Amino acid sequence: MPMRQHRTISASMERPHSPKTPSSPAACDTLSCLLRELGAQPTDFDCIVTGDLGRVGADLLLTLLREDGIDLSPVYSDCGILLFGDTQDAHAGGSGCGCSAAVLCGPLLRDMHEGKIRRMIFAGTGAMMSPTSVQQSQPIAGICHAVVLERSGA
Repeated sequence: MPMRQHRTISASMERPHSPKTPSSPAACDTLSCLLRELGAQPTDFDCIVTGDLGRVGADLLLTLLREDGIDLSPVYSDCGILLFGDTQDAHAGGSGCGCSAAVLCGPLLRDMHEGKIRRMIFAGTGAMMSPTSVQQSQPIAGICHAVVLERSGA
């Protein structure tokens, strides 16, 4: 499959300087484009997992996708939520790259190896933090990349 051209997403939001909220529109754009290009529905995958959007960003992502007619909720998880759970006060998550690496290289790949997961979308998310943008009262641009991981018939 050819790679899509890269884009950054910058959306005006009520919390423009939170690193989690700009990642949600980027994840929405990436996931909706990927599903459309694959001709797939969310339920064609065992799970669709984003990097660390946390509870705040994950709720926003689900809302944005519903507005596009996509219901991700039956198969959706977020690494920050999986790692921190509901017992820790991490509403907006933690380190995106740390959460993503810990969850993907831990339970997700283990479950794929054991055959519990056959096909998943893993979508890393991030915020392009720039002191200049913040000083100029500009919103933080969000980024997201996604890969489809499939278990071979081993």
